[in-house]
Amino acid sequence: MQSEKQNLERRSVVRVLISVSDKSAIDAFSRSLVKNGIEIVSTGGTSKILSENGIAVTPVEDVKKFPEMMDGRVKTLHPLIFGGILARDSDKSETEQYNIGIIDMVVCNLYPFGDAASKDVYMDALIEEIDIGGPSLLRAAAKNHARVAVVTDPADYDWISKEIEAGGLNLEQRRQLALKAFRHTAEYDTIIQNELSSRFDEEGLPPSLHIAGVGSPPLRYGENPHQSAIFYSDTSVQGPCVSNSTQIQGKQLSYNNLLDFDAALAMVMEFEESTAIIVKHNNPCGAASASGLSEAYKLAVKTDPQSAFGGIVVFNREVDEDLSKSVISVFKEGVIAPSFTSAAIEVLSEKENLRVLQTGELSDYQRSPSLRSLNGGWLFQEADDVSIDLSECKVVTKRKPTTRELEGLQFGWKIVKHVKSNAIVFTQRKRTIGIGAGQMSRIDSVRIAVSKSIPEAQKTVMASDAFFPFRDGIDEAANSGVTAIVQPGGSVRDQEVIDAADEHNMAMILTGIRHFRH
Repeated sequence: MQSEKQNLERRSVVRVLISVSDKSAIDAFSRSLVKNGIEIVSTGGTSKILSENGIAVTPVEDVKKFPEMMDGRVKTLHPLIFGGILARDSDKSETEQYNIGIIDMVVCNLYPFGDAASKDVYMDALIEEIDIGGPSLLRAAAKNHARVAVVTDPADYDWISKEIEAGGLNLEQRRQLALKAFRHTAEYDTIIQNELSSRFDEEGLPPSLHIAGVGSPPLRYGENPHQSAIFYSDTSVQGPCVSNSTQIQGKQLSYNNLLDFDAALAMVMEFEESTAIIVKHNNPCGAASASGLSEAYKLAVKTDPQSAFGGIVVFNREVDEDLSKSVISVFKEGVIAPSFTSAAIEVLSEKENLRVLQTGELSDYQRSPSLRSLNGGWLFQEADDVSIDLSECKVVTKRKPTTRELEGLQFGWKIVKHVKSNAIVFTQRKRTIGIGAGQMSRIDSVRIAVSKSIPEAQKTVMASDAFFPFRDGIDEAANSGVTAIVQPGGSVRDQEVIDAADEHNMAMILTGIRHFRH
């Protein structure tokens, strides 16, 4: 009962310290405080803006009896300020002894370090965006939430004003505000650490891992309906990505949609020509490059029309009206592209649930490192962004690939790195013919690719994400009409595999690079 009473008990606000970088709505909020008879103590730029708006303010210098120093580097760091924030009810004798004025609420948000970092400013200028006093104020107020309210978000101003007018904030409200403040400072420190780490430690993997993410509204559910889920966006990423894309229409993005859209973008960025790729369950089920997107899309669908149903489609050029008509002719979960013509958007709107994402220009795309959670830790690795010109790789068979075969091998090698292992991709020139994904044995992936490629298996080429442990995969491919192969090599039976290729008069390239994807 005592705890419930404590939670409901309001603490009145008599004196507030305000020091904000984000000054949106601060004048209206401050007026509501003054209206309720609250004294405002404020710093530098915030004090200036409030005074210019006719709001009575006590400069922080008048409280601490000490001027701002070092071009604003030292403003609030003083016992008369922090004593007023950290003082407990039981510290009354000390506050009276040292003439410390009690502060009941701190309103503060921090220098925009992340914005400066994203603009790649010089180090001297960037360092000045590291806030010192702000995080100290927030941590002090949050620590003493038993008595002090701490406000970091302008979105909270309205409801806090109403609570103050009603008599103050209760303990539970102060606890939630304190948590928000600690999250704010933790995110801020993480952004600083990550940015300086990227500038100072250019080589190697990070010795410790810190992540700052901004949560979206909860997703409908996770991978399955019984799992709850949320998406946290990395605000430090400025280039094209799913979180920076504009959703033009359609249902809310699901957990699985986000995975597929992200995978689709990574795939299409392998290609400079007009390219269309269809993605299902994080795997490509069809891909093609052509002189125009409409032809590329037609060829991509042809790989596996059945699997294309309900997939995600990605394009690397603007989508026009005719292409949009082709896309909606068969059910799709979503479409993502740099841009859409107004006529294309009108056509796509006929399918109101179709999720349509616009990324903007793709030239600034950067592949992110991979992070996966395990029970008891995380796995972190660099992005698999190795690019290889197969014409410079080792041909290990008696016959060299023809120009046509080499073109198909290059296309397949770019796609196979995005297919779940064990991965096999059959191609003809710049289009996929059959894709075998995610099998525990490589021969089974070959068989699936063969089954998907019928009746066009003749004169195809094959890409494998890892080595062939036995010759059976080569024999199976040759019997279906495959004439050339690209694979990493590295098996103890490489020579047996090469001999099999020679027996079938196949060309084979070894890259020395594996592209496992688990």
